[in-house]
Amino acid sequence: MNILILNSILYTADNNKIPKVESIKDTMIYNMCLGFVQLGNNVTLAAANEYKPINIEIYDFEILFFKSKMTKIFQPSVLPFSSALYHYIKYNYHKFDLIISSEIFSFQSLFASIICKSKTVIWHELAMHPHKYKKIPSKIWYNIIVPLFMKKTFVIPRSKDAMNFISQYKKNISNHIVEHGINLDQFKYERIKKNQFIVVSQLIKRKNIFSIIDKFIVFNDDSYKLLIVGKGELEYDLKRYIHCRNKDDKILLVGYQTHCKLNALLANSKAMLIDTLQDNNMVSIPESIVCGTPIVSNDIPTNSNFISENRLGIVKKKWSANDLMQIIKENDIYINNCINYRSRLSNSYSARNIINIFQNENITFK
Repeated sequence: MNILILNSILYTADNNKIPKVESIKDTMIYNMCLGFVQLGNNVTLAAANEYKPINIEIYDFEILFFKSKMTKIFQPSVLPFSSALYHYIKYNYHKFDLIISSEIFSFQSLFASIICKSKTVIWHELAMHPHKYKKIPSKIWYNIIVPLFMKKTFVIPRSKDAMNFISQYKKNISNHIVEHGINLDQFKYERIKKNQFIVVSQLIKRKNIFSIIDKFIVFNDDSYKLLIVGKGELEYDLKRYIHCRNKDDKILLVGYQTHCKLNALLANSKAMLIDTLQDNNMVSIPESIVCGTPIVSNDIPTNSNFISENRLGIVKKKWSANDLMQIIKENDIYINNCINYRSRLSNSYSARNIINIFQNENITFK
């Protein structure tokens, strides 16, 4: 098949400021595209030009970058708008057998729905209205734009919460969920773990990392370390917080890591810890599981429910140091469960599911 994937936002911006990166090969959507390629499909990825990497790269498939317009109104970090992308879809959609677009609340999905809805599937993640501008733009989109222009476009949700949310506004939604796919060639697993926990996160307020640090301190086992992977505006405050508690040798901020280095850190950890205040699907969750590393999380991430259902870790509204002890006590059981579940989180598995679901379930309502 010839597949066009519309995913303007390649990675998360920091406070609406898009950071410049050297490579986009570690992004979720790049590795999802690889899943389609591994199945023998020809893939073209369309992205916003603002996310183009600094370095010149050679890709495994075609990537087209489209410059955003009216950026003061439609910020590229939130809702990129590109007339060039509209014209590209209009004049080239006939070359593709399938168009996959990320998110209903996006101009790319609107364009594809208007031009070629019969070829389009929207792979939807959001499970609530974005809080920006008191949710007004999102509510206008879902209550006016969706019924007028996107009513018949087929949707595949990425979580149960996403399914429940979008079901309030439209039909033609798959009952099957397709999780973020992980490139298993990049993430290997280990059965033997070191005495360490890991956090993989932006260092920002809503990730609630101070709470994780407090719980680790209460855990109070000097043979264990806590590794915090990521970067963000709270880096200095976190370092000071750790230093004031005399834990510089036990709680380590290791900065941003490429997939290759992240794999080693994840695979050697007893568990990955999450205590976020707000999140949709967290790609770090399947990344950790395919490394054979269970999760300890609150129930906020929209993809946390399958952790409990498949015993891939511990999910509680409010977890504590006692849960860290529990995950250690039964670590071998959780590790085996993660390794056994691994194949269901591969990029090619997710890619095959999207294609099969679209071909077998898509119904165009009259």
